[in-house]
Amino acid sequence: MSTALTGAPPAVPFHPAVAAVPAVPGEPVLDPDPLLHPDPAVAAEQAATESLLRCWTRETGARPDGDGRLRIAVLGGAAELTAPVRHWSRCGWHRFGRITVTAGSGTRSPVDAVTVAALLAGAAAERPEAGQIADLAARVADSAGRTAEFLAHRRAAPATAPTPFLRTEQSLLLGHPLHPTPKSRDGLAPAQSAAYSPELDGSFRLHWYAVDRELLAADSAGQPAEALTARLLGRPDLLPPGTAALPLHPWQAGELARRPAVAGLLEAGLLHDLGQHGGPWHPTSSVRTVCRPGTPWMLKLSLALRITNSRRENLRKELHRGLEVHRLLEAGLGAEWRAAHPGFDIVRDPAWIGVDHPALGDPGGLDTVLRRQPFGPADRALCVAGLIAEQPLERMHSQLSDILRELAARTGDALPAVTAEWLRRYLYAVVLPVLWLDGRAGIALEAHQQNSLALLDAAGWPVGGRYRDNQGYYYRASHERRLTARLPGLGAHSDTFVADQVADERFAYYLGINHLLGLVGGLGSQGLADEGALLAVVRTFLAGPAAAATGSSLPAHLLDSPTLRCKANLLTRLHGLDELVGPVETQSVYVTIANPVAVA
Repeated sequence: MSTALTGAPPAVPFHPAVAAVPAVPGEPVLDPDPLLHPDPAVAAEQAATESLLRCWTRETGARPDGDGRLRIAVLGGAAELTAPVRHWSRCGWHRFGRITVTAGSGTRSPVDAVTVAALLAGAAAERPEAGQIADLAARVADSAGRTAEFLAHRRAAPATAPTPFLRTEQSLLLGHPLHPTPKSRDGLAPAQSAAYSPELDGSFRLHWYAVDRELLAADSAGQPAEALTARLLGRPDLLPPGTAALPLHPWQAGELARRPAVAGLLEAGLLHDLGQHGGPWHPTSSVRTVCRPGTPWMLKLSLALRITNSRRENLRKELHRGLEVHRLLEAGLGAEWRAAHPGFDIVRDPAWIGVDHPALGDPGGLDTVLRRQPFGPADRALCVAGLIAEQPLERMHSQLSDILRELAARTGDALPAVTAEWLRRYLYAVVLPVLWLDGRAGIALEAHQQNSLALLDAAGWPVGGRYRDNQGYYYRASHERRLTARLPGLGAHSDTFVADQVADERFAYYLGINHLLGLVGGLGSQGLADEGALLAVVRTFLAGPAAAATGSSLPAHLLDSPTLRCKANLLTRLHGLDELVGPVETQSVYVTIANPVAVA
């Protein structure tokens, strides 16, 4: 197949050799892709169903039959869900045709994503709780409805983000491919979605409070946080004497006004509602973190929406954690890290601001992180999840597939070879520095794809990376003495030290499964290269520089262990867990899966 480009990259069918599952007579694997259905609601239903089936296969070990169909017994065996397999992925990024249900008569009937969710939920537990099944079904419906809205918007109007960074932040139209409700945003009304959703190119003005200084809670590694927020507000005349400027998400401001504790502080004159001011800010892929091109700061706002599994209000320990990581890096660790890996760093969270009052609790809903914005308007600092995200628009593609096809056309090399070389460079530029920080410093990062940024050169090759997230750090207990020697008091307020076995499990999931296997699976499912060949690239990397130069235990674990512990997003949802609440050991459900890295 020619890789020459003339205008837009050509659409590419799923490669039959990659699918490795025989076609079913009458239902060939390469039928028109249901995700490209012209009706966005139908395409969104398909996306929701595929996410549910991927979760089911990963969390139960289910596999297709020899005829290329996945079959799942439901209702105690009285019915059966059936879906033809379009692509079976070693790494879990499967693709399916339209799902049907068969009952006593043997007639296949179409079935929607909400019904699939309810049937799978019932099959997942011996005594399923009706409340949890209803909750899952409602969130699947919400997620599918929002996905349809996103697809309709993007099919009608191409992305217009002002920077490459923001464009990729807005490109996760389908969301996490292995989450049952990837786009659920419980509490966000339809009229608010256009302004607050990154997928809809949303933007909005910040809502501002003024907080009496006797209630002000803040910390900073540089300029005082209140000086930074005053500059962002840009209206000193609005601040009553003795107060500091506090930025809020406008949705959160409406929510806070209904809370008795906040209403009491407003009535007492300890908080002042200043209303919305300033220019537009843009939501990034997390929804609650916002940026404004040309401004040296991003803001991680508290947002009590339940997005996927958790309400997204900032916890005080997370504010301390982001700042102490910045201080730890500035105390010498960052210089050592940059000497080994000059292309990689952490996007810093060097300041925070909020409100202290006994009636507010934690989270109080008023705390905001000030995050450095280190990227210029032309920098190709791209969210990895957005880079690999499927874009079912006029054709099926991703930003990364477009980049790889352009590289193949420019170099004259075959697309699979270019894909393998891109992955090899990516491992050195983005993954190797994360392994170094784990092995040499004892800090494991929650480096899943959405927390990770790839820095690409003008041609599209990976040359560096960044990590962002003040929640996702695990200080290894075995390194406590050395880490606290670098920064006395480390962890005292951030609750970040964990047992090594906990760090091992989380690090293997977030970097190994979600990030690495997710990237290989995405490349394979989009027909860019054979997953087996890409896994061979990963194995060569893990057996060479990753093991020799980092000291991390993860390379050997991925190479040698026949199984891995994996977060089970469907079961976590069915257990009603909020992944930001409680001890880290019990925030999610984990299951054991086969390790495709170790199996040739």
